[in-house]
Amino acid sequence: MYPRINLVTLGVSNLQRSIDFYEKGLGWKRSEESNDNVAFFQIGVLVFSLFGEKALAEDIGIPFQKRQKFSGITLAQNQVSEAEVDIVINKVRALGATILKEPQKVFWGGYSGYFKDFDGHIFEVAFNPFFPLNEKGEIVLNK
Repeated sequence: MYPRINLVTLGVSNLQRSIDFYEKGLGWKRSEESNDNVAFFQIGVLVFSLFGEKALAEDIGIPFQKRQKFSGITLAQNQVSEAEVDIVINKVRALGATILKEPQKVFWGGYSGYFKDFDGHIFEVAFNPFFPLNEKGEIVLNK
């Protein structure tokens, strides 16, 4: 089996509000494949999607339950500089994200901050000098 993750879907309480947040805050462009029930964003080789949280639980076949404060999962977006980290954090702050950790130099030698979107999904925005980005903005790990 080829190791891969093709799609990450977040269940959200208000689809349009979340679409606006990711388009305006992170600058992601919604795919034409999106519809009234789901939004898709091409993020490198990965597709990121937003889907109503109750509809997602129904699709899975489990009862809907509100999330706990910390799910143990974070999503991360690497930038090419510390200044770009600050720009992203300030954009999402202006849109109403909760900043959990202001951008700062971190123990592993990089620079990062964390925010929480409207539905409690936690994102790290980081500059990692040990993970340079290629021309497409993708991390390419050494084998």
